[in-house]
Amino acid sequence: MEVILKEDVVKLGSRGDVVKVAEGYGRNYLLPRKLAIEASAANKAVIEQMKAAAVRRSAKEKTQAEELAKQFDGLSVAFQRRSGEHDQLFGSVTSGDIAEALVKKGFDLDRRKIQIHEPLKTLGEFTVPIRLHKDVTTHLKVVIEKEATE
Repeated sequence: MEVILKEDVVKLGSRGDVVKVAEGYGRNYLLPRKLAIEASAANKAVIEQMKAAAVRRSAKEKTQAEELAKQFDGLSVAFQRRSGEHDQLFGSVTSGDIAEALVKKGFDLDRRKIQIHEPLKTLGEFTVPIRLHKDVTTHLKVVIEKEATE
C-alpha cells in the first residue's frame, strides 16, 4: 500500500514523502491517526501544496527553535535528592523532572524533547541534550546534589 505522510513518522519518513507500507500498518495505524493519506492521483496533486506549506512552517519552527536554544546557553537545573552509599540515588531524575524544573524557570518544554536515554541515578553534573527541532539540538547542564540530612 502506498501512502503520503502528513506528519513526520519515526523510522518511516518525513512529511510529504510517498512511502510503501504494509496494508495493516497503513489501514490500522497511519490512516486512523491522520498521519497519512492514501496515494492517489488527486492526493498527489494536493501533496505539492502541503509540501510548500510544510517548508514554510519548518523554516519558521527552526528559527523559533534557534532563538530558544540561545536562551538555554549557560542555563542549568539543580536537584537535591537523597542518596545512599557510593552516591547512588534513592530513585532517579527523569526527563519529566527536568521538564518540570524548566517550567518553573519559565520554559514550556515537552519532556519528550529531552533526549535522556535512561534516568540519572547518581550524584554529579550531567549534560543532557534537548532536541528543539530536527535540526536544532542544545544542551542543558543538570546538577544532582546530595540532600542535607538532619
